[in-house]
Amino acid sequence: MGIKLYYTTVTASREVKSQQAEIMRILESKSIQFELIDISVGGDVRDEMRSKSGNPTAVPPQIFNEDQYCGNYEMFAEAVEDDKVEQFLKMA
Repeated sequence: MGIKLYYTTVTASREVKSQQAEIMRILESKSIQFELIDISVGGDVRDEMRSKSGNPTAVPPQIFNEDQYCGNYEMFAEAVEDDKVEQFLKMA
C-alpha cells in the first residue's frame, strides 16, 4: 500500500488526536486507501518515522507515500485548502 500515516494511539494532546482524525476523515472521503502505523508500539517505529521524515523531533501525524515523505498535518491541511491533496501525496 502506498500512503502511510504515522500516528499514535497514546497521546494526551487533543490537538494531535484531532489532526490525526481529520487526516483519516479526509483520506477516507476521497477514497484514498492508507495504512496506519502506530508509533506508540515502540521507540523503533517512532525513530523510523523521524528518520524517514528527516526531522529528529517529528511528532505524529506524519504522512508518507511508501518511503517518500509527504509532510505533516500543517502541510496536509494546506494541500487540502489548495485542493492539491493528490499532488501532496505524490500520487499524480
